[in-house]
Amino acid sequence: MKNAAFTTVLSLFLIKMLAQNASFSVAISEEPFPNFPALQSFVEGNYEGKWIFIGGRTDGLHQRQPFAAFDPEFNNLNIWVADIASKQVWSKPLAGLPVDLLEQLQSTNMEYIQRGNTLYIVGGYGFSPSVNEWVTYPYLTAVDLEGLVPAVLAGQSVAPFFRQITDVRLRVTGGYLGLLNDEFFLVGGQVFQGRYNPHGPDHGPGFYQKYTNAIKQFTIEDDGSALAVGNFSEIIDTVNLHRRDYNLATQIFPDGSFGFTAFSGVFRYDQDLPWLNTVDIFPGSYTVNNSFNQYLNQYHTAHIGLYSASQYEMHTLFFGGISRYFLDQNGVLKDDPDVPFVKNISLVTRRVDGSMTEMKLGDMPALLGAGATFLPAANFPMVEGDIADLDVLLHNENTLIGYVVGGIESSQPNILFVDDGTLSSASSKVFKVVLTKQPTNVVEIKGEQYFGLRLFPNPALDKLTVNFSVPVDDEVQLIFEDSTGKTFLQEKRKIEMGEYELTYEIALWPSGVYFVKIRNGKFETTAQFVKP
Repeated sequence: MKNAAFTTVLSLFLIKMLAQNASFSVAISEEPFPNFPALQSFVEGNYEGKWIFIGGRTDGLHQRQPFAAFDPEFNNLNIWVADIASKQVWSKPLAGLPVDLLEQLQSTNMEYIQRGNTLYIVGGYGFSPSVNEWVTYPYLTAVDLEGLVPAVLAGQSVAPFFRQITDVRLRVTGGYLGLLNDEFFLVGGQVFQGRYNPHGPDHGPGFYQKYTNAIKQFTIEDDGSALAVGNFSEIIDTVNLHRRDYNLATQIFPDGSFGFTAFSGVFRYDQDLPWLNTVDIFPGSYTVNNSFNQYLNQYHTAHIGLYSASQYEMHTLFFGGISRYFLDQNGVLKDDPDVPFVKNISLVTRRVDGSMTEMKLGDMPALLGAGATFLPAANFPMVEGDIADLDVLLHNENTLIGYVVGGIESSQPNILFVDDGTLSSASSKVFKVVLTKQPTNVVEIKGEQYFGLRLFPNPALDKLTVNFSVPVDDEVQLIFEDSTGKTFLQEKRKIEMGEYELTYEIALWPSGVYFVKIRNGKFETTAQFVKP
């Protein structure tokens, strides 16, 4: 599977999924767009069919060396406006804005959300010339897109269309900002002060790092002139909300209520590895979902929600990025603890009974998606917020649903330990995403993929070797039954992540057909062998 990352992939391919009564596929192809800016981890807004991009970085993955990481030379110093219909691009330098605005708006991993024609931006991380240090910014900024876009197109001053206040409660980078019923939710993220150093805060140029471990809920009082944060409340969970650089997606839950799901993200306390569980977030409360693990697309990437009222199903579609796990050529879930760039395109589905499943739908045409965004097409049928109406989309044979824009493109899966700044770059590519009615099959992450169970030799006369793997530390149960259901052997094992081959003596067993089951608390699969 890793070698496949180096092969040439057609720019047009099909990603496929099968719903209960409405099957469809999604076709992705690169959309030519001359002079499109190369950006990753940026802020985006939309006004009258034009895309607005602020902040982020113009290089690829940050380097490990503190002197080279998050070099301000690669800050995005412009406001960009792009028109997908006319393929035109305009830009306006940030230079000339007040210092606090100038510094925040060229930072990376800001949190943002658009309400009406106002784009709200909080936090962000980057070099602050005014204090001569890398900081997380404590600002809330409101951007008047109705005024900003014409000003950029005309080359006029943009300063009148920004307002900013200081609020240290919003000093966050790498979190996510959601909006529901005029309430804002700032979820996860961290405060990072100082220069990145992989050896920790007390080595070389030291730094301060503190995860927020929080859901911060508040209103933004905005009359077009004055700006204020109101009705602020905070929920702290130092275990389950300890995540950043993840995906927060608006959801419709089985009871019809709206909220958010915080998908996996990074990093665990015990190791620099992604979380697997998810957290469902509601106004004033949250629920940790330990009955589901997200194995694919664990880092912040382009994503879109699709809801089918007819099927009572909530789908969240993820495009590429960074992930610990991948499916090999045999469809078995494999683990790479170096957490590489991946091509995975996956779908997480929440069904009416509350259960969640994960499917691999296909691959991106390259190692793309980390720090990218999904931009819905014009006149996109929405159920609520950024959730698309899947039932309406399926009325047509082919429907343009949007575009995957920007992010990091890597030349190899694992580059962090060898990157000299040339192995990845910010992407200037735009990918068109078209939903098509076309029934087909998908690869669902379930027992067959999780364990990859194989038996040999088969038939087996004296000894049987059971081969399987687990992608995480686990406790598994092995059960050997004959065709009548009689149990001949069963055992439980606590095992570490990896591949196993266990050999069993079966010489004295009667001739016949046998079944080997392996299961844990979530997955089960069965293989058959013959004893002559």
